[in-house]
Amino acid sequence: MFFDPLYLMVMIAGLVIGGLAQLAVKGAYSRYSRVRASSGATGAQAARLMLDSAGLQDVSIQRVGGFLSDHYDPRAKVIRLSPGVHDSQSVAALGIACHEAGHAVQHARKYAPLVIRNAAVPLAGFGSNFAIILVIIGLMLMGMHVAFGYTIAIAGVLFFGTVVFFQVVNLPVEFNASARAKKMLPQLGLISGPSEMQGVNAVLNAAAMTYVAGTVVAIMQLLYWLSVVQGSRR
Repeated sequence: MFFDPLYLMVMIAGLVIGGLAQLAVKGAYSRYSRVRASSGATGAQAARLMLDSAGLQDVSIQRVGGFLSDHYDPRAKVIRLSPGVHDSQSVAALGIACHEAGHAVQHARKYAPLVIRNAAVPLAGFGSNFAIILVIIGLMLMGMHVAFGYTIAIAGVLFFGTVVFFQVVNLPVEFNASARAKKMLPQLGLISGPSEMQGVNAVLNAAAMTYVAGTVVAIMQLLYWLSVVQGSRR
């Protein structure tokens, strides 16, 4: 099973898809992190302005270490921005910072896909850690003709399906956060002109493709393990 050529193809395809998506993000960020927004606002200032415009004065902004480690923590109600975003006046920084502010707005407005995604986190976490182990144990038991081996293997596939579900429902969450940022940046006067908007679009669209790539890879893996389990049953 571990030397299955199809398995190797799935893994290699996943690495290629994920690698290309990451390269696109780094390329877009590298290019547009050198383009200064005409407003002169930093990423932190842009996120603060977007939050305040939505009435979210209770959401704070923190500067954290790391490269593109930006995220919104709904439990602490805090946006954490990396130095290259928090302190930068580039269109890339403003786009990323306001994307994270978009997540805070989603959380405050109880955006439905976000609520569903958060509800799926415990099952998806279990599936990510134990699904493949269950599949392998089930396949081993099937090989020994143990009656409930197939049930365990299928349970593992179903648990991995929760990972895929999480990835799929996460797509509208990420797309919507970017859409909110793209809408509010020019409305708040943080960017102006088509060239600055082009930079924001390039960075946020490239980031969105990483989530698409992750979803595609997860679906490929789910289909692979399902085909293995069903093939072993015959």
